[in-house]
Amino acid sequence: MNARRYQFDNPLPTPQQEPHLPVYQPQPMPGPAVYEDGRPIVVQHIHHAPPDRTVQRVALGAGVGGGAVAAGVFLGPMLATLLASAALPIAFIALALVSAAWGIGKVVSAVGGPEGESAAKNVAKARRRG
Repeated sequence: MNARRYQFDNPLPTPQQEPHLPVYQPQPMPGPAVYEDGRPIVVQHIHHAPPDRTVQRVALGAGVGGGAVAAGVFLGPMLATLLASAALPIAFIALALVSAAWGIGKVVSAVGGPEGESAAKNVAKARRRG
């Protein structure tokens, strides 16, 4: 036997036969499901539109143009953000006014003596009446 000089001097392996792969054979679909009395079973999938798109879908169904729908899509969230961001300063101002009125009432009743206490009581009575 001669010595191998190069790697490609090796004989090629004999080809092996590939195993036969299974062939897909479609089967007929089963018929629709029925109750025992012969009525068909109806499966309904009810889908609800997300709340932020319902107005736009109604507007499109009513024949409103695409510009109005686009304005609703863009301006709706912007308006909600504006109202939410405007509520915080208003609440802060209301808290400041209430605390200032309470503080002023306490100072008047403490500094004014009996006249300040009676004035504070009169203000409290007037507030309860009105």
